[in-house]
Amino acid sequence: MPRVQWKGARLGLRDVTEADVAALHAVYGNPEATAHMPFEPRTLEQVAALVDDAIQAAAAQPRRLYALAVTDAETREVVGVARLHIEADHPHSAEIGLGLRPDQWGRGIGTDLFRLVQSFGFKELGLHRIWGARAPGNLPAQLAMLTAGMIEEGRVRHHVLTPSGWRDSIIHSIIEDDWTDR
Repeated sequence: MPRVQWKGARLGLRDVTEADVAALHAVYGNPEATAHMPFEPRTLEQVAALVDDAIQAAAAQPRRLYALAVTDAETREVVGVARLHIEADHPHSAEIGLGLRPDQWGRGIGTDLFRLVQSFGFKELGLHRIWGARAPGNLPAQLAMLTAGMIEEGRVRHHVLTPSGWRDSIIHSIIEDDWTDR
């Protein structure tokens, strides 16, 4: 099974490994980083289970889930996580999900990460459409998605059940015809 290795100027993407559990817990276990995610901060054991699931998904044929460690291009340190979930009924389309450690915020890394995942999806996976849902209050994600060329398509009411109740989602997408490799 080929392993994902995708590089950008400031970030890289690679398949997650068991050695990444602690680094990914710095995202999934952080209350600030998960504030707009539809779950409470995860325990170390829960993150380990997510990594196990990702490793199993990487072996699936056809592969539908790409759970990728986001690495700093210089230090190779894991600074976040990126997910691409290819839709079973629409294999040309994938949902994107990203998370970064809060110490990485405010430097344009989110925009770079959206662009890097788009590059991977369109060039490596041959996708036609990449879309993502964000919490309405997640304005940094909105800015990163728009700056990365994604179009805001609209609001899905009561789309996600969170620990505090139902939450709307704002949907953004980009299609390969509109994408430019920057």
